[in-house]
Amino acid sequence: MAGSTTAERGEREQESSGPPPRPRSRRARLRVIVILGLVLVFLGFPTIWLFYGSAWLRAETVSVSGTRVLTPAQVEAAAGVPLGEPLISVDTEVIETRLRRTLLRIDSVDVVRSWPHGIGLKVVERTPVLFVQKGGKFIEVDEKGVRFATVPEPPKGVPALELTLSRSGSAAGLRRFGEPRLVREAVGVARAVPAAVARETRAVKVRSYDGISLELRDGRTVTWGSSEKGAAKARTLTALMKASPGARHFDVSVPTAPASSGS
Repeated sequence: MAGSTTAERGEREQESSGPPPRPRSRRARLRVIVILGLVLVFLGFPTIWLFYGSAWLRAETVSVSGTRVLTPAQVEAAAGVPLGEPLISVDTEVIETRLRRTLLRIDSVDVVRSWPHGIGLKVVERTPVLFVQKGGKFIEVDEKGVRFATVPEPPKGVPALELTLSRSGSAAGLRRFGEPRLVREAVGVARAVPAAVARETRAVKVRSYDGISLELRDGRTVTWGSSEKGAAKARTLTALMKASPGARHFDVSVPTAPASSGS
């Protein structure tokens, strides 16, 4: 009896030296979670109030940069920034879309928050590559073929675009390519022309998709063809003009077989 009692007593002592019961551990973890939740709540409310409810972080000023033809006042008016609203709630994407739709001269715009009170509008304007004359007005065309502005005077140093579609091929050409595609072809040619020739180009004439030519200010002409192989045609034209300085007409439509004529 005494031996068995001692053994039982030893077993009870060994059991009491083990880990604490699981329920206590779970209660401790739950207590930590509740405390952390309360801390986040107390920290979150002031933060939300600071950004949305206080007068400290509201849109109060608008700054405009990058304009060349447009004025900052025009850009600011078209942007329609909601002054007085919380700065964090100003929808920059909506403002960007509104500006591009309202002012076609804008190619791209970056709308940024300037804490604590500002909105910045960083504008990139379109640059005319060609212009189309319509009545007494002049329509500017950018490097993407977009007609973006009508101005009272032709832009300086920019060639005119003349769509002189040939009678035999005009209808078929327009059906197949469409006028926007032909305009983009003309833009591609204008961008590929050597800089020295571009400065002297008065007009880019389009008779068909592969019937594009240049008219220089001194009356000389260049048959270019389509906009394909523009770099090769530019190199060939530069070499051809140096080799035949007195020529009046140059043909680089096939850059591997150029020709010049007239004197």
